[in-house]
Amino acid sequence: MKKVSQEIQIGGKTLTLQTGQFAEQANAAVTARIGDTIVLATVVAAPLMQDLGYFPLGVEYFERLYAGGRIKGSRFVKREGRPSDEATLTARLIDRSIRPLFPEGYNEEVQVIITVLSVDGENQPDVAAACATSAALAISDIPWDGPIGALRMGFVAKDHQQGVFVANPTFQDLEYSDLDLIVSATKKAVVMLEGGAREVPEATILEGIKQAQQEAQKIIKAIEALQKQVGQKKKAFDAPALDPKLVAAIEKETADNLSGAVKEAATKGGSSSSLAAIKKALLAKYEDQKKETINKIVDKLVKKTLRQQVLVKGERIDGRKLDEIRPIEIEVSVLPRTHGSAMFRRGGTQALTITTLGSPALEQLIENMEGEETKRYIHHYNMPPFTVGETGRLGWPSRREIGHGALAERALLPVIPAEEQFPYTIRVVSEIMSSNGSTSMASVCGSTLSLMDAGVPIKAPVSGIAMGMISDDGQAVILSDILGFEDFNGDMDFKVAGTKQGVTAIQMDVKKSVLDLKLLNQALEQAKKGRLFILEKMLQALPVARQKVSEFAPKVAMVKIPEEKIGEVIGPGGKMIRKIIAETGASVDIDDDGVVSITALSRESVDQAIKWVEGLTREPKVGEVFEEAEVKRLMPFGAFVEILPGKEGLVHVSRMAPGFVQDPADIVKIGQKVKVVVVEIDELHRVNLSMVFGPQAERSFSPDRRPEQRFPPRDQRPRRRRD
Repeated sequence: MKKVSQEIQIGGKTLTLQTGQFAEQANAAVTARIGDTIVLATVVAAPLMQDLGYFPLGVEYFERLYAGGRIKGSRFVKREGRPSDEATLTARLIDRSIRPLFPEGYNEEVQVIITVLSVDGENQPDVAAACATSAALAISDIPWDGPIGALRMGFVAKDHQQGVFVANPTFQDLEYSDLDLIVSATKKAVVMLEGGAREVPEATILEGIKQAQQEAQKIIKAIEALQKQVGQKKKAFDAPALDPKLVAAIEKETADNLSGAVKEAATKGGSSSSLAAIKKALLAKYEDQKKETINKIVDKLVKKTLRQQVLVKGERIDGRKLDEIRPIEIEVSVLPRTHGSAMFRRGGTQALTITTLGSPALEQLIENMEGEETKRYIHHYNMPPFTVGETGRLGWPSRREIGHGALAERALLPVIPAEEQFPYTIRVVSEIMSSNGSTSMASVCGSTLSLMDAGVPIKAPVSGIAMGMISDDGQAVILSDILGFEDFNGDMDFKVAGTKQGVTAIQMDVKKSVLDLKLLNQALEQAKKGRLFILEKMLQALPVARQKVSEFAPKVAMVKIPEEKIGEVIGPGGKMIRKIIAETGASVDIDDDGVVSITALSRESVDQAIKWVEGLTREPKVGEVFEEAEVKRLMPFGAFVEILPGKEGLVHVSRMAPGFVQDPADIVKIGQKVKVVVVEIDELHRVNLSMVFGPQAERSFSPDRRPEQRFPPRDQRPRRRRD
């Protein structure tokens, strides 16, 4: 195998694409390297054995822990398990980048496998994986209208208006960036967008896309150069042509009924008994034709009907204007015992979203190639088959469910309050009840209301909308709030979420590579108008967040203690912290930096645990008076008294009363509350106390005075008898 490589400078870093080193049996294999991050992409096409009626493209992305020099933390299982959510999202990102460029009608099975071989903790492997996949498809013999260039764009600014765009920012760069946007583009058009932002204006987003598309041209040129050197001849592929006479005959035959059937399918989420009846009648009439052929012709006519309705008549299939939003219905506090809930309905799409608050200790721990990280805001999304009137298998969440949950999470993350302000772990779950277009954006809207209903002081409410595009013969129009039918038969699915100030999340994929910057700008501006309209409806239902969390939510407090005092709170073998938990009923967790998280169902338990922790870590001072110290133990030489929770001091018998005390039990009893003053803290940090106040106590405060003797003076003792 001969190694051949191309180098590209992106954002001051070198991207190296190389082939000829690994996987010679695959149709093509390419490694991409940025810094010490290396990924391998392989592509294989299987000969067509059976036409499944769709294009079976599979993209798999594997994170190997060895890439970061790690071994799985599980004691019993050391092999990597099911793909992480991050791996699933990366696989979806690459799938959406390459799928539109396969020829229409191409139905051979194509499998793309990306393996992360090395990570340096600085350069992210996802865009490298997309570039390696693009290069592998380009040099393979698989029909594909690429290549694409993919890169990440960051934006560092003080006021979102003026700043610096950063191409392929590192993990460290993103900590200071207001934008994390991945762009995949061909020479002429943008084919995929995915990203999050901190309330960034649409104009800045558009400029970032523009600059990313320009940078992508460098990658495309390098892949084309690689293709000239080692590229295989592409397999000839001509999409099976439909008989034009048969198409014309069926079009004429269905002219009176097809429009009504299409409208029914659009309003019912894609299912239509009228459309099914048309296909059934055609199959009965044209017995010599295959079912697949009739279905393809009818589907083609359905798309043609949709395009004519929009492009010629300027009206959508359900009668709405191009930028019109469907009727919105909102209800908050839907569920009585949850911490927060809201129902958001837009047309035939309905989402019920529930918020649950928990202890900071319940944050999610994620193990990946770079190490471990935690999440305190978690969003999950569920869409069972009944939401589209179907039956289906249930089990692990699908890639689509993971992707939609991640999009909603990304949209709301910029407005989640800091842990110092709101010390809770927050889990939001969107239960889709009905689906007919943009359930992910319905989840964003419902989740905002659910968080507000739970009393989470979000920085600003977030709304979202899905945009579509219908194009044909050089014409293109943008649609607001698309139906599921418009998504399936249209050319774009463009989701935008944000606050009044700007965008917080964006996601786009297309079916045709015709989307230029002019259309993108129109889509962004039309989306802004739509999401602000939706936001106004949301705020009519719940103008501000609840002032208090639900009575059923746990109460949480954070206490900062000196790190050297952590051991005193934990106690020998954990004895002290177990005692606090047992007696207060609160959950107590201590971080290595001295932050103590206290959680309980009642505020009284939390306050009691706080008092205990603060008492254990507080240092009493000489001269400090404690009014209600409790006597804990009696000894012949004095009494041990608890002045603070878990903190005891000694009252010597000589300091229990002005005169001579023979037995401490004559003065105090166990459990008695007494007033004491700190008279001394010795070099071993032992606290000596006194119950004597006023003039009688003057000598007790003298540093030169020796402690009172346990026995009376010699001249007052009884004489011993001598025999």
